Amino acid sequence: MTRHGAPHRLPGDDDMPTRTKLLTLTPLLAFALAFAAPASAQDTAPPEMSAEQKAMMDAWQKASTPGAQHAQLAEHFSGSWTTKMSAWMDPATPPAVEMGKTVNTPVLGARQLRMDYSGMFMGQAFEGIGYSGYDNVKGKYFSSWTDNMSTGMAMLEGDYDAASKTYTYRGEMADAMKPGTMTPIREVVRVVDKDHHVMEFYETRDGKERKTMQIEFNRAQ
Repeated sequence: MTRHGAPHRLPGDDDMPTRTKLLTLTPLLAFALAFAAPASAQDTAPPEMSAEQKAMMDAWQKASTPGAQHAQLAEHFSGSWTTKMSAWMDPATPPAVEMGKTVNTPVLGARQLRMDYSGMFMGQAFEGIGYSGYDNVKGKYFSSWTDNMSTGMAMLEGDYDAASKTYTYRGEMADAMKPGTMTPIREVVRVVDKDHHVMEFYETRDGKERKTMQIEFNRAQ
């Protein structure tokens, strides 16, 4: 110490802050450079996929690519249609008949067809939304339906018979009269020509299948 209390400086003390900074920054710089090189390499050349990863990518590409079946659905059903619905509460009595309309629109890159239906049913306004498509992985057509007279959704799967131009779907729906039980259902859609098709709906109750609904579709002019 000096007489006035100031610290006594040794030779080279002026360089201490600089040396300390360098000693601190050098490891950080090395760390940054170690990660900068791989990142730069990744920017210019992505890592090559393994055989397993490539097989996975190819499988998903095949599963997600629309094909002839998707184009066929759009050809058969896309557009605007007028409808005539006949519904049987009792097969021994005449059906209730209601008129309506539907618009079918290809969605999700033409992978599915969306149906928006509106009309009347049993004197009440009726609207529903359905989706149809073809599952490349399962090799099956599918159809879903929900409407403003239900809080559930019906899901069906099926096949197409080219000879009769008929789609046949099968599935189950919850039975409101018997909570906890499912009712087998069958939906048949027959293409008459490019401007007409007919949908028939069947339910199996107590081991007996019966027709409960039919909708005739005529292309809107």
